This record gives sequence, structure tokens and C-alpha cells, in this order.
Amino acid sequence: MNDHSHVLQAIAKHAVNSPDKSALETFDAQITYAALHRQIDDFAKELEATSSQRIAIMMDNAPSVVIADLAVLAAKMLCVPVPLFFSAQQTIHLLRHASIDTVITSMPEAAKKLFALANIEYVSMARLKLVNSNAIAFRLICPKVHPLPKDCQKITYTSGSTGEPKGVCLSQSSMEQVAMSLCEASAASADERHLSMLPFATLLENIGGLYTAMLCGATLIIPPLSECGLEGSSSLNTPRFIAALCRSSATSCILIPQMLQALLIAIDQGLTPPTRLRYVAVGGAPVAPRLLTDAMALGIPAYEGYGLSEAASVVAVNTPIANKIGSVGRLLSHVRIKFSDDGEILVAGSIFLGYLGEKIAQAEYLPTGDIGKIDDAGYLHLQGRKKHIFITAFGRNVSPEWVERELLMEAEIAQVCIFGEAREFNAAVIVVRGAVDSTALKKAVSRANLRLPDYARIHHWVVRETPFTVKNKLWTGTGRARRMQIWKHYQEQLFGKKLS
Repeated sequence: MNDHSHVLQAIAKHAVNSPDKSALETFDAQITYAALHRQIDDFAKELEATSSQRIAIMMDNAPSVVIADLAVLAAKMLCVPVPLFFSAQQTIHLLRHASIDTVITSMPEAAKKLFALANIEYVSMARLKLVNSNAIAFRLICPKVHPLPKDCQKITYTSGSTGEPKGVCLSQSSMEQVAMSLCEASAASADERHLSMLPFATLLENIGGLYTAMLCGATLIIPPLSECGLEGSSSLNTPRFIAALCRSSATSCILIPQMLQALLIAIDQGLTPPTRLRYVAVGGAPVAPRLLTDAMALGIPAYEGYGLSEAASVVAVNTPIANKIGSVGRLLSHVRIKFSDDGEILVAGSIFLGYLGEKIAQAEYLPTGDIGKIDDAGYLHLQGRKKHIFITAFGRNVSPEWVERELLMEAEIAQVCIFGEAREFNAAVIVVRGAVDSTALKKAVSRANLRLPDYARIHHWVVRETPFTVKNKLWTGTGRARRMQIWKHYQEQLFGKKLS
């Protein structure tokens, strides 16, 4: 067992002090802290008996994925979560790029097809089987291409702005520092019932959900993602999502803005709000202030936060005792920031070890790519991505994320991406929600424009018939538009001709 892990030490302590306390739950079963500790230890010993070094976990949300993640940590091996929304090409890149030698998966037939497509040799490791799970392990014959940075325990692959994911190398100490700071900031306790509605392959749920819950001795509720309404990475089945939230009796959860908006629409249509919710963290993409205001008015305690994979997830977050809508909250206790001359946020504290395969002269402060400011009360405010800000023909700087947040406040608009560099007007590509006609959409855009200054308003738009998705390469796995790809598709429709 890894004696230097705060998370594993906490689980061992809970197993002694509260052995019968529910640690992991589905809607049909539970695992106590005593059983969890034993199963982590047993599976870690199985891993140690192999010659495995670099382990990929390709599984749907379930108690078994938690046990696998923590057992790899206990065995002091490299853990690489595989996002199930990745394309086959992205997953193959991950396996090869990280030189994966063992894949633990609950979908063996899909894995075999993937290996065949990539011409990766493999053998089944029948002795490696998780308790109460259909997950099995495969041994891969992959050449070791990239050496690991010192102290690297996990690599999280981000979809980024291109199709080829980048491997963000993280130390155990940096991830656990973030989790400990989150426990402190959110006032989480052993009474918490945290519902995991995002994939554990995303760093936000892995650290903000799993690690944070285990540190404070809470109960982690883990239904399959399909039961939470998530279909892929950018489609939400609202009835299933609402049903899971209500059935769980959760006190906390992490939502993306699309999920929060769906919940508010359901409440507005007559749903009784979940009564036990204490803390709903909203992240993964910018959140419109009005969405948070409406949430509070409807009894949903929603709080925006901010982070990035390269800072081991969360950097700042609003909380019940320190909340300012319009900001992303106060910094976590271990975080330090400063600003470059052009306003870019630079972050220190629990910074990543570098990108796998790239030589980086790691500085103390990490450039985030985000423009922001901090107010006199210590709240951090984001003003857009440095690389996304455009300058109109009239010389006004516009952050597209700001305008998009306002447009997404309208129920008729499901997705949007705006442009206006060197133009006399701003234009948007809009995906409507359901059967919305042109008149209703025009009214929705007009309402959003009323909340914006004239230079930021939308004067022309194109309606896209199908959503932006990871599969069509117009959406990232974290819920952001791929602006360059959308621009290539729509620039002539938006502005009449291509820019030279």
C-alpha cells in the first residue's frame, strides 16, 4: 500500500473508525469503507505481482473504476484514464503515446476491436479481475517511446483544440493537494453524499469528486453515465439526468453548465427541486451569471469554479460562505497567482510536470491562456481566452465566451460559437434546442443582445441543423467549441467570403 498517499491513508483510517460506513454506492448496492480498503489492497497486490508499469483504465463509471484507480495508486504505478468519448484514433494515440502496457476495461470486445484496428498485440490477463466487476485486463505489446517525468503518477489526456490529445503529467502530491484544498473550501464532511455525474476519466470528477469524497469519509454515489443522462460527451438525456439526481438523495455534485440549465428548465416546468443539495459545483466551461442567479432563486445552490488540467484541476471556486456571482470564486488555499502585462492569469501551486513527450523548462508560474483580474475582496474574474479575444473593425475587444454565455441563457439556444475579428458586425453559428422556428430564435437573440453593449451584439447568424460533437470534431470533451474548425466550415456563410 502507498503510505505516502493522503487519500489512501484516509480510506484506511475510515475503514478502522467507520468500517460499516457506505463508501461507494450504486442505485442497487453499496461497498463499505472496510470492504473498499480490502478490495483496493487485494487488487494492488495483484497488480504488483505482474510486470505492469503503465496502466490505462477504460471503464464506465462504477465502483470498480474507483477501486482500479486507487489500486494503481497503491501499487505506485502510472494511471492513465481513457475518456470513453474519445474517437478510436484518439484512444489509439493515447495507448501508444503513453506506452501503455496494461489496459483494465469493462468493455473487452470493444477493446479488442481497438487493438485490432491499431495492430497492437495483446494477451488477456485472466488473473487480473476486479471484485464484483466484469472488468478484465489486457497486456499490450507497446514500445516505450516517452520517458515519464519524475514523480508522475497520472496522465490526463485533454482533447484540446486539435484532434490529437495531449498528455498532462501530474504528480500524486499535486492532485491530492487540490483535493485537500477542495475539502477545506467546500466544507465537505463525512455526511456528504456526492453524486458523480461526470466521467472519472475527466480530472474534475476524478479529483473534485472521488479524491475529495474519500478524504473526508463521504459516500460516493456512482451510477453508470447512461443513467445520469450523459450520452457521449456533448449530449444530455434530461429526463434520465433529473431522475438520477432526485433518486440519489445527493448533497453535492459537479455539473457542466448544460446540465445546470437543463435542471433549471425542468424546475421551471414543474419539477420539485432536489431538497438535500448543499453544494453544486459548476465548471468545465464558462457559466452565464444569470444562470447562477436563476439557480439560487429556484433553490439550487450552484457555485462556479475555475481550473485547468495543468494545475491539477481546480484553481478557484465559489462556496456557500464566499460567493460572488460573476466571478469564479476565491483561490484555493494552496494557489498563488499573478498577471502578465496583457492580463493573462499566471498560476503557481500544484502545477503539472509537463506534457508527455515534450521538453518543458517548468517555471514556477504557469501561463493559463486566460485573461482575468482579481478584485479587492479576493474574487477571481475571467475575461476570456487570450487566443480567442478578437478585435472588431471599430477597435473594440470582444471575448466570444462572454457573448456566448449570454446567448446560452436563452432556452432556445443549445450551442453557439461567435466570430467578429476585423468585422463591422459579430456573427454566430447556432444550434437550436428542439423544434425552434426562426421567429422564436430571433426573439431569443434579441433578448440576449439587450444584455450586451452594442459592439458585442450579434447581427447575423447561421443555424446548424446538428449539434457540435466530439465525433464531428467541432466540440471538445470538456464542452468547448473548436473555434478554428467551426470557422473553416462556416466563414463564407457568416461573412459572405473568406478572409485572405
